[in-house]
Amino acid sequence: MEAPPYIDPAVSRYLLEHSTGPDELLDALAEEIREVDGASAAAQLSPGLGRFLTMIVQVTRARTVVEAGAFTGYASLCLARGLPPRGRLTCFAPTRERAELARRHWERAGVADRITLRIGPPAERLRDLPFTPAVDLAFVDAGGDERSLYYRMLLPHLGAGGLMLVNDTLQGGVVAHPAAYDETTPAVQAFNELVAADDRVSVLMLPLAGGLTMIRRHHGGRTV
Repeated sequence: MEAPPYIDPAVSRYLLEHSTGPDELLDALAEEIREVDGASAAAQLSPGLGRFLTMIVQVTRARTVVEAGAFTGYASLCLARGLPPRGRLTCFAPTRERAELARRHWERAGVADRITLRIGPPAERLRDLPFTPAVDLAFVDAGGDERSLYYRMLLPHLGAGGLMLVNDTLQGGVVAHPAAYDETTPAVQAFNELVAADDRVSVLMLPLAGGLTMIRRHHGGRTV
């Protein structure tokens, strides 16, 4: 289980040694993702963030959860494991083949009945989400301008006090070092500025994995 590169290596090792790691089911899914995706599998969700997703669903008692963005089934499994028996997760898979890979592991984990799959690009399928019941928690793992697009599309669905988690908003620390910027950094910076200036929400950035932004919708504030 890897740690962020911007944390002192000794501290990273200590954190990992004293945290709960992935189990056999998550390891098996991660291995199959690596076999299918090859080198690109390095971009998959970190096990540490996966554990965080399960715990945040549990502690917030979220019942209606949405996942949008990159899809491997790993985040879906972690989110669904935190749900109560009648909780529901809606997630998006770009292809049916990718969805079937994930579904096998959801069934092994006993959470397949809590997950609703929508096949196709999230930017299109998110328009089909009903406004009721309100979403308690949303997880976004996307690159480029999609990060900001999904934020704008999902925020109206969050209930008052609802939570959105957005992955890789520090780019592993790159955003704090202009000399290290690459072609993807402007979109990350634009998203970070967007949410920081939005008075409908409170924002907390965490140095978890590549950077995780927690966004909580206010009970009041601007109309959507």
